[in-house]
Amino acid sequence: MAALILAQSGDSGQAQTMSDDLARRYPLDTLIDGYWLPTIRAAIELDHNNPAEAIHLLQGAASYELGAVLFTGDWAAPLHPAYVRGEAYLQLHRGKEAAAEYQKFIDHWGAVRNFPLRALARLGLARAYAMQGDSAKAHAAYQEFLTLWKDADPDIPILKQAKAEYAKLQ
Repeated sequence: MAALILAQSGDSGQAQTMSDDLARRYPLDTLIDGYWLPTIRAAIELDHNNPAEAIHLLQGAASYELGAVLFTGDWAAPLHPAYVRGEAYLQLHRGKEAAAEYQKFIDHWGAVRNFPLRALARLGLARAYAMQGDSAKAHAAYQEFLTLWKDADPDIPILKQAKAEYAKLQ
């Protein structure tokens, strides 16, 4: 999870080092090899502005997305590959495909419980709908995200960005 967070926060070099270490230390671990490593490496590709490669890397992780809920513990969200895949589709301006990935968080809300990605997927869904030109669905998804984050620190950058995007949609 730390490697994934590093990749998503722009430290892809350290994320790559950790990813390589995981691959070396756990070569036969199905969850690491099939779920975490593709997700980490895809996040690294997104950081390198290579969303097509990210999607390619995540192909094998699709079969583990929901099954990982039993093995990721209370601190890690299932469906993380779907979230990263949605981000890749957004970078490629493929709103329909991005929306399908984020919709998984809504369809499987019991699996994602109250993990942060559950709320962030609503923001991704809003962006995907806006990209498709569906302002009604985008409006509703932004409202859902902002309602979930109504008590959040107003200075959080992603919240500020979401509010600005929502205001433009109005």
